[in-house]
Amino acid sequence: MRHNKSFNHLGRKKAHRDAMLANMTVSLIMHKRIFTTLAKAKALRMYAEPLINRAKEDSTPNRRLVFSHLQNKEAVTELFREVSQKIANRNGGYTRILKTGNRLGDNAKTCFIELVDYNEAMLKDNTAKKATRTRRSRKSNAEKAAPAAEAPATEAPAAEAPAAE
Repeated sequence: MRHNKSFNHLGRKKAHRDAMLANMTVSLIMHKRIFTTLAKAKALRMYAEPLINRAKEDSTPNRRLVFSHLQNKEAVTELFREVSQKIANRNGGYTRILKTGNRLGDNAKTCFIELVDYNEAMLKDNTAKKATRTRRSRKSNAEKAAPAAEAPATEAPAAEAPAAE
């Protein structure tokens, strides 16, 4: 009986599912972003984030544990060298899922899943938003409206002065 066991099996047996998630994790580590279905991306997040978290401490037992899951030396090396430096100060949430719509053939929900610290465009947007964020109040809006009304009055005499010469 199932009895409140909520786990997406993705229509596959355990061995097939584990191999697929390991391959997708290797692709995510190597390419930093992959395009897949929403259900697979959510399953991949649960599979990959604990492995990425292990990379924070570069020790032999952690490398062996990650290698036992991924079975790819290049991906493990990439994870423990480059990725671990980017995620060193992050406490979790190493991946981001961006929905892209539905696939034409079978109408499946599709998305990007990417490593958060590798999307340079999103990082620039976040720093720009933090820098420009200000607090607004009614007083400041009233003060802005008053100088705007005075601005055309000061421009008019300046335009008449050259004509008088």
